[in-house]
Amino acid sequence: MFDRVKAYISEAILRYLSKPTVRYAPFFAPEPRVLRDALQPGDILLVEGNTRLSAIIKFLTQSTWSHAALYVGDRRPQGRSANDDLVLLEADAEVGVTLVPLTKYAHFNLRICRPVGIPLEQRYAVIDYALERIGRAYDSKQIIDLARYLFPYPPVPVWFRRRMLAIGAGDPTKAICSVLIAEAFASIRYPILPEQITHNGKIIGIAPFVEREIAHIRKHGLYTPRDFDVSPYFQIVKPVLESGFDFSTLPWMPPEQ
Repeated sequence: MFDRVKAYISEAILRYLSKPTVRYAPFFAPEPRVLRDALQPGDILLVEGNTRLSAIIKFLTQSTWSHAALYVGDRRPQGRSANDDLVLLEADAEVGVTLVPLTKYAHFNLRICRPVGIPLEQRYAVIDYALERIGRAYDSKQIIDLARYLFPYPPVPVWFRRRMLAIGAGDPTKAICSVLIAEAFASIRYPILPEQITHNGKIIGIAPFVEREIAHIRKHGLYTPRDFDVSPYFQIVKPVLESGFDFSTLPWMPPEQ
């Protein structure tokens, strides 16, 4: 009986957090066709998001991005037929790890992050690792883990904000969107965040606070969508530029009088 009550309360919290906020509009959202032409297998699509949970994640990470999805293209789990529409793999708080169409995020601010220097067969290895996790879900019975998100701007110090993102921290089958993707890249030993930066042949050290934070991220797997954006190992891809942008053909609106 108690477990059923916990599950009911947790599901109610998830429904509340998953509701969109009002007055959301993207600054620029490319057409799905343009976006798909620019994407390659293994690319990461960062999404701004417009739900209550998205707003909290953006606040805690001090970032535009609240969600991450892996572009799998025509790669599919073994034994399942291909579906041209289901090209993104993501982990959702309500349904767990699943495949979704690109059109799901057609009206959001997006960013493509592309791993550099990975041959196609290793990109497929990353994708296959993630596809094997389809069906994994959050532990929705952890009320305390979910209830922390009912406070839109929790008064916590900067160093503790990332720790608050660990939904279902005690559940070994947890699958947070960016954590799953980071694990997939770790399976081929591709880095997300650096321990040190090399510039012009010289090693540039990282500030002690940042170094401790990166060590904590690796230890506990608390990767966030922002980490792919700031990573020195992922290239930012602009879909409109990839499709052959010519500024001389751009129509300009007349200035207001």
